[in-house]
Amino acid sequence: QVQLVESGGRLVQAGASLRLSCAASGGTFGTYAMGWFRQVPGKEREFVAAISWSGSSTYYADSVKGRATISRDNANRALHLQMKSLKPEDTAVYFCAARRIYYTPASTSMKDYDYWGQGTQVTVSS
Repeated sequence: QVQLVESGGRLVQAGASLRLSCAASGGTFGTYAMGWFRQVPGKEREFVAAISWSGSSTYYADSVKGRATISRDNANRALHLQMKSLKPEDTAVYFCAARRIYYTPASTSMKDYDYWGQGTQVTVSS
C-alpha cells in the first residue's frame, strides 16, 4: 500500500509561483509513474502533469504547459510540481497520484492511477 501526502498549497496572488510536494510512503516509489491532477467543486478532476518512473519523460496539460514543471526525487520518495505565473483559473485542490504497476508509462488519465493523496488547496487571487 502506498500513502501519498501533498503539501505546499496556499493562497497566492496572480503571477506568483508555487511549489507543491507529495511525500510517498510504502511501496516502491521509484518504480511508479506519478501524476498531478486538480479539481474544483462541481467539476471533474483534470490532468495537470505526469512523470515516468525514471523521471525521463514528462507530460503536461495544455493549460499549464510552459508554466509548470513536474519533477521527482526517487531517493527521497518525493514528487514536486513547480508552477509559475499562476492564474485565478489555477485555483483548485491539487492531488498527486501513483500508478501501482511497476515501470508502467506515465498517463494523463486519472483512471490509470491507483493511489491518491488527500489533496492540497491552491487559491490564486486576482
